[in-house]
Amino acid sequence: MAKNYGLIGKTLVHSFSADFFKDYFEKNQINATYTNFELKTIDQVSSLFEQNLSGLNVTFPYKESVIPFLDRLDESASQIGAVNVIAFENGQKVGYNTDAYGFAQSIKPFLTFEHERALIFGTGGASKAVAHVFKQIGLDVFYISRHRNEAAGIYTYQDINSHMLRSCKVLVNCTPVGTFPNISDCIDMPFEYLTSAHLVIDLVYNPAETELMKRAKKNGAAVMNGLSMLQHQALKSYQIWTR
Repeated sequence: MAKNYGLIGKTLVHSFSADFFKDYFEKNQINATYTNFELKTIDQVSSLFEQNLSGLNVTFPYKESVIPFLDRLDESASQIGAVNVIAFENGQKVGYNTDAYGFAQSIKPFLTFEHERALIFGTGGASKAVAHVFKQIGLDVFYISRHRNEAAGIYTYQDINSHMLRSCKVLVNCTPVGTFPNISDCIDMPFEYLTSAHLVIDLVYNPAETELMKRAKKNGAAVMNGLSMLQHQALKSYQIWTR
């Protein structure tokens, strides 16, 4: 009998997860399906749990709001405060976070001794996983959001200046800005202060080169998208579902 997996989110037209898993199942001769479940509100997840599912991924904007619907979290998801994997274990709905693992694996080849501080755009579930990884490595983390909270290290887009970008050599976009179909959208920041010492990571992977990446590259920064992270976290998800 086929196992049934899927992804929950609000708008999933941009997602490569279904294609990734379908290809993975085919190549490895695994009898399984993977379906996108677009939920208008997170409350709809309750009826989804009644279906015959063997595991779920969770994406924007439900990585935090899904938590009250679960029975328990593993240690990593609990520490991070966000879930991107749901497993069904002994009648319980268990939340995991493989985003942190995926991000850590994807950035390993790119970090240098100059990368001491990171600037993270967004304060949602993905940003929590990214911050968790950076803090474990020993990087100081600051956030950019619409509302300032300096005590929590959160600044606004208007606060980004030459001093901040000289200090923070790693920038990570954890917002959906620039995702297909809105590929001309871009984070508002002074790109002229970027240098070849900067690493700019956009967790968006559709399109493969976002407007943020294009503008950063023009100013000499190294850039990468979120596809490698997606692949690493997806395979880790499947390991959790099938162990």
